[in-house]
Amino acid sequence: MSIATMLLTVVAVLIFFGVLQRVLDRMYLTDRAALLLVAAMFIGTLLPNLTIGRVSINLGGAVIPLGVCIFLLVKADTSWERIRPLLGSLLTGAAVWGLSWFLPDEPERMWIEPTLLYGLSAGVIACALGRSRRGAFICGVLGVLLADIATAVINWVSGIDQQLVLGGAGLADAVVVSGVLAVALTELVGEVMERISRARHTPGKERS
Repeated sequence: MSIATMLLTVVAVLIFFGVLQRVLDRMYLTDRAALLLVAAMFIGTLLPNLTIGRVSINLGGAVIPLGVCIFLLVKADTSWERIRPLLGSLLTGAAVWGLSWFLPDEPERMWIEPTLLYGLSAGVIACALGRSRRGAFICGVLGVLLADIATAVINWVSGIDQQLVLGGAGLADAVVVSGVLAVALTELVGEVMERISRARHTPGKERS
């Protein structure tokens, strides 16, 4: 079982037991809708990629997460709530793409799987840039996809005939990890800040 499928299984269990109710509310999703999306992503990652020319796209690792990003952008209340995560996605993608230049050419020389490292890095960066659960998810998912696209375009321009794979194989791990981690970190930071704010305004600490 891949990291993506394991993580999706954990998310499904948390949704089923109502642990993520607050997060889902912020993401404009009901429990049922979220479970259906997770199930679709889980199944989609196991299906063959759709190949068009030099582009190969996975349903669960690219198409469905991208669809969720579009849904969140459409549901945004203001234009700035749409522009900010899109700009954050560009910065996240640039950071992940830049990270690839500092990694060894041979994955066997690394202590961690490159795609997992990309997902973790994108998740942390997206949390800092997204500033909300919705924005963080968009930055994380789109950032990884944009980094993959940028790498493929540069290879094509350089004369390297390499297929662009979006969300397939191990790349699904990067997309899922980045999106889930970005939302989880944003939720954690938000919870900590709320607790600090409540502590500062407790009656016992207010000045008379």
